[in-house]
Amino acid sequence: MTTPDRLPRLAIQYCTGCRWLLRAAWMAQELLTTFEKELAEVALQPGSGGVFRITLNGEQLWDRKADGGFPDIKELKQRVRDRVAPDKSLGHSDAVPTPPL
Repeated sequence: MTTPDRLPRLAIQYCTGCRWLLRAAWMAQELLTTFEKELAEVALQPGSGGVFRITLNGEQLWDRKADGGFPDIKELKQRVRDRVAPDKSLGHSDAVPTPPL
């Protein structure tokens, strides 16, 4: 088993002026719940200038400006999973929607 000091560290940098702490905290909670054994921590980093950036061990997973908005939690979980636990099932988040009849 991987020790906590060797597990990945995820960081969410959010704009304090835009009041995005609640959004960042909710995403942190979702990721910690889903990846409780695969992540060492999820850090919340106050920023400014409209920043909302998510990194994993320094590698950018999402940037609000570059990616055109905020991540859907399903897509964010898939991006994290693909890097920290590729074989992990995300249950309904992995399901492909069936087209309407």
